[in-house]
Amino acid sequence: MATLSNSQSSQPAKSGRFLLRMPAALHATLHGAARSAGLSLNEYCVRRLASGGSRHPEAAALVNQAVAVAGDRLRAVVLHGSVVRGEAAAGSDLDVLVVVDRGVRLNRGLYKAWDAGSPASPGQRPVDPHFVHSPAEDSMSGLWAEAAIAGEVLFDHDGGTSAHLARMRREIAEGRLCRRIVHGQPYWTAA
Repeated sequence: MATLSNSQSSQPAKSGRFLLRMPAALHATLHGAARSAGLSLNEYCVRRLASGGSRHPEAAALVNQAVAVAGDRLRAVVLHGSVVRGEAAAGSDLDVLVVVDRGVRLNRGLYKAWDAGSPASPGQRPVDPHFVHSPAEDSMSGLWAEAAIAGEVLFDHDGGTSAHLARMRREIAEGRLCRRIVHGQPYWTAA
């Protein structure tokens, strides 16, 4: 059984604050981007850093685009679908769940704002965003089930989306939610 040394066990918990020095030009660029997104510089930088651990090179750009559209109403960004499952064909797109506060109306304006963002570079896959509300704790749907088994959380404001996906995985693992296929199309149902 591993034990902590005295120096490891006596370290205080991190406060969530640190000072970062950077070139003035980078500071100005980040400040302008934060203002454009309607966020504080701190929140903008936290969101940018939060997407850095993804294995997908598009992660930071997807989170930035979601921030540009939803601002401080953004709750999470989840990459899912064939790319995450490793089944993408040459013409496959990137499926992205953009989770927003329940107070945000899900309408065509969100998709228009997304499309108005910077276009994809040549050779990149097209992005297919799906704007959704934060899930209710007891909600179960096929979209969330698919994201639970083959999704990658790129950004999660408060951990709520990750917790919901974990609940969905438990439902599937315990056999209470199962995937069926009819006429080649998958769907999820209570067992």
